Amino acid sequence: MEVEFSKDNFLLPETKYEYLDHTADVQLHGWGSTLKEAFEQCGVAMFGYMTDLSYVTVNNCYEIEAKGDDIEGLLFHFLDELLFLFSAEPYLVCKKLEITKFDLNNFEIVCRCYGEPFELGKHPQGTEVKAITYSAMQVVQDAAKGLYEVFVIIDI
Repeated sequence: MEVEFSKDNFLLPETKYEYLDHTADVQLHGWGSTLKEAFEQCGVAMFGYMTDLSYVTVNNCYEIEAKGDDIEGLLFHFLDELLFLFSAEPYLVCKKLEITKFDLNNFEIVCRCYGEPFELGKHPQGTEVKAITYSAMQVVQDAAKGLYEVFVIIDI
């Protein structure tokens, strides 16, 4: 669902993700000072693997919802919803994700996705992401150190 937003004072977060080698696919590694931030970073990492985000302008905002049965299921469904947003109309490539509801009791997420529709000629083609996998998925929470990490292998 498309939602209105203000471009005034719009800031992009610091990049806190990387791509790790994997036998046939790629592993996304996102981190942050909260688990919510780690989820957001992992989602942006996926879009960054599909295109160079420096070419993306924030013109649109869509809101998605995801639910899971546990924390790994929530991460899986969150990334799957983001992949659907890119793979079907509006073909949105996101430069920023803002989770507005992060309910770990009921395993629900509501997220605002900022970006623009993917356009050949403007956005360089990266690698197509075919699917999110549960293979070697990890959600690491170290509250004592204030570090939260997620690891997800995507099928390319």
